[in-house]
Amino acid sequence: MTRSMRRAHDVRGGQDGFTLIELLVVILIIGILAAIAIPTFLNQRGKATDATAKEMARTGLQAAETFATDHNGAYTGLKSPSELKEYEPAIQTSAGGGNAYLSVAEERESGEGYVITAVAPSTGDKFTITRLKNGEIKRTCKAETAGSGGCETGDW
Repeated sequence: MTRSMRRAHDVRGGQDGFTLIELLVVILIIGILAAIAIPTFLNQRGKATDATAKEMARTGLQAAETFATDHNGAYTGLKSPSELKEYEPAIQTSAGGGNAYLSVAEERESGEGYVITAVAPSTGDKFTITRLKNGEIKRTCKAETAGSGGCETGDW
């Protein structure tokens, strides 16, 4: 250290630190980062519950196809989610326990198609799989609360 630096260091009593401006700048930067990050993290739970509903709808689809195998390739007689639960015990047919559940499972187009709807537990978003007469599968979503999860109303 040079002589003038030593003298300045001794005058302050060896107490180096940050100025008020430096501390305010750091706090401001942390605040900006938090304002960006916190909403992103809060939205992740909604996306997770929506993912469980999508999986429940896919499970319902597989159970409906098994149902058709047992009924000569037709979906005639498919009237409720409880009928699919007989084919797949993991299917939940009512709200509870914080789990996704099937709210609709019924035949369409004179037993040549079906519609299955799963509901996400916390967001209430509805994921629907519809099988048309020609074999086409349509997947749609209806968001109950905008921006609450992984459902943007439309196809998924």
